[in-house]
This record gives sequence, structure tokens and C-alpha cells, in this order.
Amino acid sequence: MDSLPTVLLKPGEADRIVAGHPWIYHTEILRLTAPVADGELVQVKDHRQRFLGVGFFNSKSKIHVRVLSPDRVEVNEKFFEERIRAALAVRQKHLPDATSFRVVNAESDFLSGLIVDKYEDVLVVQISSLGMDQRKGQIVAALQNIFSPRAILERGDMATRKFEGLGEAEGVLFSGAGFQPDQTGKMPVPLVSVNLNGLKFETDLIGGHKTGMYLDQQVNYQAVAQFAGGAPVLRSGTTAEGGQVLDCFSFLGGFGLHAARAGAAHVHMLDQSADAIAAATRNAAANGLAEKCSFEVVNVFDWLKANTAVKPHEKVVPKFDLIVLDPPSFTRNRASVPDALRGYKEIHLRALKLLKPGGTLATFCCSHHVDTVTFLDVILSAAYDTRHVLRRVATYAQSPDHPVIPMIPETEYLKGFAFEVVR
Repeated sequence: MDSLPTVLLKPGEADRIVAGHPWIYHTEILRLTAPVADGELVQVKDHRQRFLGVGFFNSKSKIHVRVLSPDRVEVNEKFFEERIRAALAVRQKHLPDATSFRVVNAESDFLSGLIVDKYEDVLVVQISSLGMDQRKGQIVAALQNIFSPRAILERGDMATRKFEGLGEAEGVLFSGAGFQPDQTGKMPVPLVSVNLNGLKFETDLIGGHKTGMYLDQQVNYQAVAQFAGGAPVLRSGTTAEGGQVLDCFSFLGGFGLHAARAGAAHVHMLDQSADAIAAATRNAAANGLAEKCSFEVVNVFDWLKANTAVKPHEKVVPKFDLIVLDPPSFTRNRASVPDALRGYKEIHLRALKLLKPGGTLATFCCSHHVDTVTFLDVILSAAYDTRHVLRRVATYAQSPDHPVIPMIPETEYLKGFAFEVVR
């Protein structure tokens, strides 16, 4: 390992790396001790020649080095198998009953630039760094040894690949019996039935969002569903009737179908994607919940605005016992945060007007650039403007298959709350 090219850091730049953050930017590098090919393994030392770790080098990226280990390790198939098995053990500990989950979450599992999602017996790989891309064969071999999957697919359609000098890469990395591509290399049937908390979700692993669906809400789907029963209105000494639920940005119906199963009287799901609504409709039928659900292809902002529009001196009539707001990220960079906050406030203003007294608002933000305190301020500002007093009854984070490493702030992005309307 001493023969590896060495990246020397400038004075004062080593502390973050010693603390566990894996990214070394080009502005933090003092010099290289030898020419380095992009994607090559290098060792990292501080300006006093003290060893800090090894990682992949890429001069094309602002992140010049992605540290893999604080130790002198050989990066080969055995390395990937050991590291992936360690990541899998974390999931088996915290999600022991899950059959679909994120196996590797890049920096969270000390494999910067690599994501692996498990959808039942099919794996989907996303690679966003050059060093990982050059070792794709070793990664696939390690995954085959660990999981014996029916297939391993690649979804390399992220914009972040271009920052590493990589083009898009999609296709079949491995296919077993019963999962063969056609002559063009495409999957003839890219749909997989994914089990989340006992519900089935038809998932398109080729054309769906991310690697097919959002696995980071798996625990929250179940947690939010407890509020679907509605206010405890008793009739003739019998049980309470279920609640009216609005699921905004519903995608495949994750929150909506869990709410329907948990006792909601009716769930109305909104999404601007016709394909997503069609899939959610099929998912409702597949789970025997179709009679409880309705669906609408619509811009959620427009729908909320239209359903809270009233004439002067009129008031909006609250309709819902539970409203779920789970929008896609409104911001991809810090420059767009102000616009994003205006968008978040708008949907919260409208949603609060539609909630019955005692009703629950479950709301989420998946942008790393909007921190928890800022997101909470937006919600409370909307509550103030609508003259509502809220009681916080739950706080949410990403599911444990998306681990958070506090010394790597980028690993934490999803935050959420549940609030009851006090008045």
C-alpha cells in the first residue's frame, strides 16, 4: 500500500476527514506525490505526512478523492463483499421483517458513490462515482455471492454522474432464469411486486423514480397510518368511524394504501403523474382496498388552491381527518431554497384550511438543503397565517436502511412531523 500515489492535504484540512467525512475537494489538496489516473486508488495524508486513509481519485470531479477506509485496505471483490455484508447486517438488525430495502446507501455505508436497493429478489444498482464505476464487475460479483438474486439491474440515469465524467448507464448487469432481457437488452417485464409492511406495490424498476420507488418512507408509511381512523365520534355506543384522508403527491400510494388498511373510511390520492396514479389504482385493487380509495391526476398546488378558494366573508369547510404532504424535493441547490420555502408554505397554508379540528397533518421534506429547523419554521408560519394552533404528536426521519452518520451531514435529508390541529 505504501506504493500508492499519495494525496497530501493542506494544513487545517485533515480534521473533517479524521472525523469520518469521506469527501476531499480539489481546493483542499496541497499536492500529489505522483501522477494519478482518474479512478485510481490513492492514499491520503495530511501536510505532516500522517496517514488518513485510502480512496478513489478523480480529477474531473470537484470531489477529487472519495475516502473508502481509514485503514490500508485492498479494494477488490473481497473488500466489496465484506463491506456490503456489514451494511446488510445493519438492515437485518433494524428492519428484520423487511424483504425490500436499501442495502447500500453510499456514504452512510462508507461506499461513497454506490447505492444498492433490494426489491424482493431483484437488485438495482446506482453508481455515481468513477472509481466505483470502474469496479462494477467486482461489485456485481459480490452481490451475486451474498444474495443470489434473480437479476441485478443498473439505473445510472442520475445527473450527478456527469460531474464525475460519466455518461448514463442503464441495463442488465446480471439476469438469472426467468428474468432474461430481450434482444435489445431491455427487460420485457420490468415490473416487480414489492412487499412493504404486508402491502403489495407494483414497481417499475426500469422507468420508475429513483431505482423504482421510495424505500426511505417504509417505516413512516406504517407510523402515519395510525392517524387514519379519524376523530373518535361514537354512534349509539358503537365503534368510531374511519377518517377521511387526503394523500398529496401520492406516487404509488404508499401513505394512502397504508391509511386505507389502517381503518380510513376513504382515501383520496393526488399526483400529477398519470403513470403513478394508474399504478396506485392497480395497487389498491391488488390489496383489496379499491373501494376505499379514489384517485386524481392533477397538479397538487392547483388542487389545493381550487379546494380552498372561497368568496369574501366565506370560510373553507374542513373535509379531512388526515392530510399527508410528501412532495418531491423543491430544491436541488442552496440558491433555490427561498423559492422552495415559498412552495412549502403554500401547500401547508392550503392543507391546514382543509383539516378538521382534531385532524392530523403529516408532512415531509426530502431536501438536504432545507434543514429541520427551517422546515418547522415554514409549518408554524403557515399555522400562524391560518390562525391554527398545532400540537406536535410525532417526528419522522428516513427509514433505518438509509442510515444517518452525523459527521456526514449529506446522509441526512428526510425530515417530517405529524401535527394535530388544536384549534
